[in-house]
Amino acid sequence: MPAVFLKNRSLIRVSGLEAQPFLQNLITTDIATLPAEEARPGALLTPQGKILFDFMIWRDGDGFMLETDDHQRDALLKRLTMYKLRAAVDLAPAGEGVTVSWEGESKGPTDSRFSKSGIALARQPGQHGADDADAYNALRVANGIAESGQDYALQDAFPHDVLMDLNGGLSFKKGCYVGQEVVSRMQHRGTARRRAVTVTAETELPPSGTEITAAGKPVGTLGSVVGNGGLAIVRIDRAGEAMAARTPLLVGDVPVTLELPGWTGLTFPSTADEASA
Repeated sequence: MPAVFLKNRSLIRVSGLEAQPFLQNLITTDIATLPAEEARPGALLTPQGKILFDFMIWRDGDGFMLETDDHQRDALLKRLTMYKLRAAVDLAPAGEGVTVSWEGESKGPTDSRFSKSGIALARQPGQHGADDADAYNALRVANGIAESGQDYALQDAFPHDVLMDLNGGLSFKKGCYVGQEVVSRMQHRGTARRRAVTVTAETELPPSGTEITAAGKPVGTLGSVVGNGGLAIVRIDRAGEAMAARTPLLVGDVPVTLELPGWTGLTFPSTADEASA
């Protein structure tokens, strides 16, 4: 059973009599339906609907644990404190580092993002495994799971861009929260065109941040890279048009294949079959 320590993750505990309604009215995740044994992705959005902070959230006794990148923790804690006002909520740092484990009996809540691919991956505070983030990143990349800092910049992506509408991190039923009107409008109008995709090449991929193009026109930007595989946020309409026209997709000068993660059920808007119909 692989057990990997992610030292760049930090924790915040949210507790108190009003912890659940406080978070329910603020973040994208529906925590009223969150089982005790599950960890879900979530975000705190800007009023314009873009991701200001991203995290994993799970129940922790009578409260909740938020796991986020260590560079976000202090700013997220400050922002939550600003929204708290006089609510009966306690907010506190809860340690550094998280261990993820899979392929066997694991301790901790199961990550709903990986569950979509049939992988039972658990998240547990503290160090209970080797310091080997590469193994985790390879698994994450293979399953199309994007994370901020590596695959997209905060305040530059909508939840739909990183598949939160499909992985349990975005609710359209629970009512109002910051940025809810924008993401609901995107959902109902079907206007999401940027999506996380997996990227593969015959040779090693260029560095993260390299532009993806089709006929010299930008399609997206390469994010995480593991050998000849990677993740990217791309305009799937432009990528689909290129595929339909059999126009090569390039990362720098390296030909690549783009695929939408199978667990999403999504397809590129334009296909070769449509082009020949």
